[in-house]
Amino acid sequence: MIRWTAGAAMIAACLVALFSHVQPAHAADKPNIVFILADDLGYGDVKCLNPDGKIATPHIDKFASQGVAFTDAHTSSSVCTPTRYGVLTGRYNWRSRLKSGVLGGFSMHLIEDGRMTVASMLKSQGYATAAFGKWHLGMDWPKKDGGKADDGGNFAGGYGDAWKVDYTKPIVNGPNDVGFDVYFGISASLDMPPYVFIDNRKVETVPTVEREFWHNRKGPASEDFLPVNVLPRLTTKATEYIDAKAADAKAGKPFFIYMPLNAPHTPIVPDENWKGKSGISDYADFVMQVDWTVGQVLEALDRNGLTNDTLVIFTSDNGCSPSANFKQLAEHGHNPSYIFRGNKADIYEGGHRVPFIVRWPAKIKGGATCPQLICLTDFMATAADVVGFKLPDTAGEDSVSILPALLDPALDKPLREAVVHHSINGSFSIRQGQWKLELCPGSGGWSGPRPGTAELANKPEFQLFDMAADISEQSNVMADHPEVVKELTALLQKYADSGRSTPGAAQQNTGEVNIFKAGEESHKRAEQQANRAKKAADKKDK
Repeated sequence: MIRWTAGAAMIAACLVALFSHVQPAHAADKPNIVFILADDLGYGDVKCLNPDGKIATPHIDKFASQGVAFTDAHTSSSVCTPTRYGVLTGRYNWRSRLKSGVLGGFSMHLIEDGRMTVASMLKSQGYATAAFGKWHLGMDWPKKDGGKADDGGNFAGGYGDAWKVDYTKPIVNGPNDVGFDVYFGISASLDMPPYVFIDNRKVETVPTVEREFWHNRKGPASEDFLPVNVLPRLTTKATEYIDAKAADAKAGKPFFIYMPLNAPHTPIVPDENWKGKSGISDYADFVMQVDWTVGQVLEALDRNGLTNDTLVIFTSDNGCSPSANFKQLAEHGHNPSYIFRGNKADIYEGGHRVPFIVRWPAKIKGGATCPQLICLTDFMATAADVVGFKLPDTAGEDSVSILPALLDPALDKPLREAVVHHSINGSFSIRQGQWKLELCPGSGGWSGPRPGTAELANKPEFQLFDMAADISEQSNVMADHPEVVKELTALLQKYADSGRSTPGAAQQNTGEVNIFKAGEESHKRAEQQANRAKKAADKKDK
């Protein structure tokens, strides 16, 4: 029998407390983490989630068979920039300064100074951190006169001061300033200038020519920069990083890779290895190339013996864009939104319900589906839960750990109280259980009824859908359930006023949040972008 003295017991208790605080999770319990974010990939574009889908996605399908596929996962916004903000901060995008729309390639940084990100949090826990891909969260480009470039998000006609930027100087407040040790990629969408690769804080090759890879978006470009080469280059960079970090990972220093792809977003440019492979369209070919990229990353993990101890997430930043040419896809029997209404930019499900598949062989049993209602903002709290880190009240205000559902996909207790959705023009929606309340009369985006059009004449101001009975959002039952409208409106207002939707001390939003009114300017911008997308699709169709 071991005899304890009072002093020995006290010392033992102090040691336990000390190591519990300093090392919340043993190094062996900290997996490598890879987060792959496709760009404009629809829920129905992934074959394993859409039985009627016509695009082959064998790598993603196999990946899903080895992990958990969530069937009710949502982005915090139905467009690019705001979703990325939510992924990396665990905070709803509309709490930032960006209340509608997206940023451009020369926009100033969006993530607030000092705000914790998934990258900075994991770095503090001993992770090597890297990002490869489309940033689209703003970065501060230095101008030759000593100022900073700022397109204000008005990128449609190009940025007039683009050639006043000093491309030889370091970029400030980019990925390397929010927790990433390594960054390689492009500043925004592939259809937005500048058309250059960025290697950490500097452009890889200074732009010397002017190019236009998408309608009315001419701008500075490196002479050797071609859109068709971007996805292969990002894929190579990510797999080379895995190869380089494998030994360290096995020795107890894990890595985190954030991989926001440029595809299948416009310009839709499958390379020669994939051109024509689908037998459907360039868009379908590009989706198949995205599937190949996922396969390359998984293969890199396999050959380095890292598969078992790596948590991999694959998802998309919003629904499919009309630029994919829905008519052409429909002629081949394919619907990128599956059974859901709407598409990218919309408040309807097709705008923000996305594929979300997670694999972690060491902890997760494969081949399961999970119906839990989740949001991409949940990545922050989930990553923190995985590594044993307690988030402060000032971080991840809208993030809920989905680790319990990963460990038990059949978990029937809801992890989230509700999820808030946001459209391109700043329209709000809130979903709780079977009910989804939309605080706008139409799509709030690019599909009909569109903001600011005659289609909205005589439409009710709000829309309430019973998602259990009407998953395609066809029947507005607001008049039949005024009590539900009242309850959900009050809950959304509470979330807005509290600066958070999770337990904790109240926080401040960045700027005023008005849940009832989307700005008039954003209405106009949404309509202009919808018109451009339609014209591009019509032109391609001809």
